[in-house]
Amino acid sequence: MTSSDGPVPEAGRPVVLRGGTVLTMDDACTVLTDADVLVVDDRIAAVGTGLEVPEGTQEIDASGGIVMPGMIDTHRHMWQTAMRGYGADWTLTQYFVWYYLEHGKKFRPEDIAAGNRLAAIESLDAGVTTTVDWSHNLHSVEHGEAALDALRSVPGRFVLAYGNIQAGPWEWTADPAVRSFLERLRDARDDMMGVQIAFDVTGDPAFPEKAAFEVARDLGLPVTTHAGVWGATSDTGIQQMYDNGFMTPETTYVHASTLTRDSYQRIAATGGSISVATESECSAGQGHAPTEQVLQYGIPVSLSMDTSVWWSGDMFSAMRATLNADRMSEHLTAHLKGETITHLRLRAQQVVEWTTRGGAHTIGRDSDLGSLEPGKKADLVLIKNDSSPVSFPLLNPLGQVVFQAQRGDVHTVLVDGRVVKHAHRLVGVDLAAVRREIEDTIEYLRAEIGEEAWQAGMFPDKPDAEADVLDNPYQYSDFKDESKRAGGEDRVLGR
Repeated sequence: MTSSDGPVPEAGRPVVLRGGTVLTMDDACTVLTDADVLVVDDRIAAVGTGLEVPEGTQEIDASGGIVMPGMIDTHRHMWQTAMRGYGADWTLTQYFVWYYLEHGKKFRPEDIAAGNRLAAIESLDAGVTTTVDWSHNLHSVEHGEAALDALRSVPGRFVLAYGNIQAGPWEWTADPAVRSFLERLRDARDDMMGVQIAFDVTGDPAFPEKAAFEVARDLGLPVTTHAGVWGATSDTGIQQMYDNGFMTPETTYVHASTLTRDSYQRIAATGGSISVATESECSAGQGHAPTEQVLQYGIPVSLSMDTSVWWSGDMFSAMRATLNADRMSEHLTAHLKGETITHLRLRAQQVVEWTTRGGAHTIGRDSDLGSLEPGKKADLVLIKNDSSPVSFPLLNPLGQVVFQAQRGDVHTVLVDGRVVKHAHRLVGVDLAAVRREIEDTIEYLRAEIGEEAWQAGMFPDKPDAEADVLDNPYQYSDFKDESKRAGGEDRVLGR
């Protein structure tokens, strides 16, 4: 495959991205202009201006574009991507009823695989080079194998977070077959595939989840958990985890939106990370994105997209939504006091850090992911779209990434030194085959669920559908009639 940008760089040869604006995301958040990034094998070999490169190095023109680390999504239910957009008008309660109580168990291993494969490809297309698959519908090991195989069929970097909403975590973690699966994945030491255990803590006084935490500890695997979700998980779960010694620096607390000061302090003191999924928190009702709290308590942060059954799967949306939600909250709080915000607390730089360095920290890969520095893994993204009027002028590159860029502006993506997207096209991906796989899953689910229930699930009833619109004394028609009587028709009609 070739394009006006030249042929796709060959695997195994060095690659240099020339003349771009480079967001290194190093400790100083250094921004370089007219700079180069040299990739040799799977590593970043050098970053700088006018780099000398080995003979045979392939060149990608990055001029007018932004080179940045690959983005990292620390919480996405990838298996649900087969139903993209189905739940656009759901509440969190409707989501729970549909997947947890009514239809989740209908998903076959091949349906889990279809969603995972599409989500993995979608991630790369949007410049997300590492995704945590919060795979919580693995109600058999066969489902787990299908999820894993699908991820491995796509040249991205993934973490399989094994979960099962169809049983208590103390039950499925006790299954020898599940334990064997987790041990095999752990012992593979696969640089492209990490493993976690995913389950929630309900706050039951008996703390039945203790057994699952003990399995995770025995296996040496991190736990990722939905915490502080309105009506589902609360401070009680955090206290139980803390009192039993299960809060560790490797633990990820997803959402963490409705916790008290005490819980945030426990998370901060034990070194865990919060995965903020702002589009989800704002729309589904988990609570307000806890950006104010993480800043106040100094808690490490990453961003995530949650699920494409509702929202988009790109981190540009995550960054934009997070800034907007935080600023809306800050302004509203001030307005209720009769005050005015004159300087914003959360900046574009911070959310770019959260989606790169923050994600690397959350998955325990600070040392080799999250920034463009010599010696680190060559996971990087070129944002460049010469045909777009939004690509210039490039004045504030961090602001450009957050508020202007979109997935269509992702020109080139490298993962582990391999070019997986070039000139706005994915490399070696047969979308037609993936489409057929997804269509098979949708056809199966519709038949299993029934067309009436399928439509009812996608278009839930509106509340108070018959409620009258409030009376408004300032109706235009009344104003117009009164104006006519006063001889003012010309003024009303603008003449």
